[in-house]
Amino acid sequence: MNQRLDSTTALDQTSNEQYIVANNIRIAYDEFGDTTHPPLVLIMGLGTQMIAWADSFCQNIADHGFRVIRFDNRDVGLSDKIKVEYDVSIPKLLLRQRLRLSLKAPYTLHDMAKDTIGVLDALDIKAAHIVGASMGGMISQLVAANFPERCLSLTSIMSTTGNPALPAADWRVSKQLISRPQSLNEEAIVAHGIKTWRIIGSPDFPASDEELRLKILRSFRRCSYPKGFRHQMAAIIKTGDRRELLNKISAPTLVIHGKQDVLVPMQGGVDTANNIKGARLKLIEGMGHDFPAQLQPRIARMICKHIEERASS
Repeated sequence: MNQRLDSTTALDQTSNEQYIVANNIRIAYDEFGDTTHPPLVLIMGLGTQMIAWADSFCQNIADHGFRVIRFDNRDVGLSDKIKVEYDVSIPKLLLRQRLRLSLKAPYTLHDMAKDTIGVLDALDIKAAHIVGASMGGMISQLVAANFPERCLSLTSIMSTTGNPALPAADWRVSKQLISRPQSLNEEAIVAHGIKTWRIIGSPDFPASDEELRLKILRSFRRCSYPKGFRHQMAAIIKTGDRRELLNKISAPTLVIHGKQDVLVPMQGGVDTANNIKGARLKLIEGMGHDFPAQLQPRIARMICKHIEERASS
């Protein structure tokens, strides 16, 4: 049986962070904007903390008249960690998936979607605009599909459907993601992180080494929990193909994807839009699998325009 493990590995936190209990898990979150404004929830991706939604990005959306809520998913950041009595091996899971054998994982993306609903419940929010990136896009899709009354609109960014026929990640990405830093000291973590971001990042909007260094250190010092990455990856594999559920989504949907994404190739975004009735697809030239500072105002405008246009239609 899964047990919750307190986030004792956190090294620092900002004064704005608060805690709620959602789906029986202690979740760290914070907010931007007026609490009387329409709520908009941001769900981040695989092994990535809520601070990857830049403060300026969140404030930009809040300035458009929204109450912006971001939170750490289970097993990452300052939220509770899920303790299981076995080691999760991603290569073994992928092999069993290929052989069509049974899959064992600590939890699924459906459980993480219920975490999001738990956040809404804890904050006494009846319904919200749901925005997710990468794995967060997968979670947001499940929120929209399984809890339609709680989803005012959906924005799925750099995500996919779980369709096994879609192109896989570039081999360089797969090799880098399963590799580990040479050690757990900060310099090794930074070097490994910079190499990863150089592979998956936006080729037309590259960040400097110093920008990447600061981003990696902020995340590492806030919390380091490598098991969480494996648990969340197992959740993605276990959940599998979601197209049947995507066909049920009725919320106004925007799909955003980078044309140069080598982690989740562009076809994943196209397939997402094709499987959600009435979805709009916006492809961004030169964008990879990240949120470069140069594109954040544009993406914020896309999200706000999508919500405003659908609200007035």
